[in-house]
Amino acid sequence: MGMSVIISAAAAEDAEQILKLQYLGYQPEAELYGDWAIEPLTQSLESLRAELTEQHFLVARLGDEVVGTVRGHVGADGVGRIGRLVVHPRMQRHGLGGRLLDALERHLAEGGRVSAFRLFTGHRSLGNLRLYARQGYRQTRVEQVNSRLSFVHLEKPAGTPLAATA
Repeated sequence: MGMSVIISAAAAEDAEQILKLQYLGYQPEAELYGDWAIEPLTQSLESLRAELTEQHFLVARLGDEVVGTVRGHVGADGVGRIGRLVVHPRMQRHGLGGRLLDALERHLAEGGRVSAFRLFTGHRSLGNLRLYARQGYRQTRVEQVNSRLSFVHLEKPAGTPLAATA
């Protein structure tokens, strides 16, 4: 019998595993765009540790191994900003990315002040774009970063909570 993947809040002790997973997960992106200096590949452990105190991080664990992660926060404008959704290559295409995204959206919306969720991905990252479309995100704009890269910005309205039933 196999182990189940458990999604939970990240702890400070997870920083090294998150950074290693981020590095592994962003290799294909760097290759796709011909840019090995992208921030997810150059981020320091100290910088990631600081982010852990500033944003909400979720991890997906298979036993003791972190096999997925996502982070986000709610801005003063009431928009939940989501970033760096990463799933270990051997765990991709099994719904884990969608589960992580759903869990983070639910967590960010717990305060009740979220009007929408926003994220972005590269224009050639077709798998990411398909995932986000399945999750209800729609393109809002395209930002040209350089001659090789454009960011596709996506957004979806926060869900309306269901009324309590008697």
